[in-house]
Amino acid sequence: MKKQIFIGSAIAIGFLVILGGIKGCQIASFIAQMSSQQRPPEAVTSYVAKQETWPRTLHSVGSLVPVQGATLSVEEAGKVQSIHFESGQSVEEGDLLVSLNVSAEEADLAKAKSTLELAKQNAERQRALRKRNANAQADLDNAEESLRNASAEVERINAIIAKKQVIAPFSGKAGIRLVNKGQTISAGTPVVELNAYSPLYVNFTVPQRSIKNFSTGDKVHLALDAFPDKTFEAELTAVDSRVSAETRTISLQATVENSEELLRPGMFVDVDLVSDESDEVISIPASSINYAPYGSTVYVIAKSEQGTDEQKAAGRAVTSQVVKTGRKKGDRVEIVSGISAGDEVVSSGTFKLRPGVQVVVNNVVTPENKLNPQPADT
Repeated sequence: MKKQIFIGSAIAIGFLVILGGIKGCQIASFIAQMSSQQRPPEAVTSYVAKQETWPRTLHSVGSLVPVQGATLSVEEAGKVQSIHFESGQSVEEGDLLVSLNVSAEEADLAKAKSTLELAKQNAERQRALRKRNANAQADLDNAEESLRNASAEVERINAIIAKKQVIAPFSGKAGIRLVNKGQTISAGTPVVELNAYSPLYVNFTVPQRSIKNFSTGDKVHLALDAFPDKTFEAELTAVDSRVSAETRTISLQATVENSEELLRPGMFVDVDLVSDESDEVISIPASSINYAPYGSTVYVIAKSEQGTDEQKAAGRAVTSQVVKTGRKKGDRVEIVSGISAGDEVVSSGTFKLRPGVQVVVNNVVTPENKLNPQPADT
């Protein structure tokens, strides 16, 4: 009985060993087969780097300020007697805007004029007497002095009356009035803000390293969200005489005509300063660049080789290349170093790529690649 059990166990063990050997050979063959297979190529889009002529531009942000603009106020205290304009109204130089009560000054003026008239008559009488040598020179001198004092008093009262009036110093558009009729105000109280819309100044700053590339007379393009489909033309008219020690930037000023009066003082604008000079650059789509703290890289596709359809379908090799980027313009980025004109780079699908991966280029649908994109406002 024990002998039969031993023989059965030996047969079972032998069978398991044979079966295990067969399965082991199959697994080893499968592993070898899988290791010999290559990963299928990834579909990507590509772009051939090319040399382009880019105008020398510099982007900044700025604010619009009026060439002529002021907050008007009275120079003397008093009660507002009349307001001669409406908020937002266009006014001309010399227009009377606000006048205060001057009844007391007018009474003083009437008295001063009467005194002046008497002083004139006395002076004329003393001159006539002096011609006949019928009075002393001192009498004539006193009469002339009284005449001058009376005339000065009339001018003084007229000046006080003028200080109680707000007159437009230039033509422009009035803002919202800040006082009401019957209100008692003190000297220096703001009454209304007056601004001329044409022309306007554009104040902005640029880094000190860029100032050598620009000079007065250069073109300036302005864009703002209030008019997304319109670009305003301006001209660089002034460069500050010093560089800020805090920010190492220099202030520039451009002038925009604003003949249509679409722009308003205080508006925020995007500024593109355009020089007459241009640069030859190599550019690629911004979507081609992988930005990282240790440096920016692009995937360069190996040159296409002639071969059978099967060889072409197998894909082309890619290598990761470190690049140094420069200016951005629209959807493109300037490449200062790392690749040359004619190199083909991956423009989309870079997130799928790893060292050793093959790619197949399919440019049926490619990402946007415009120098002056105008995306829809959503």
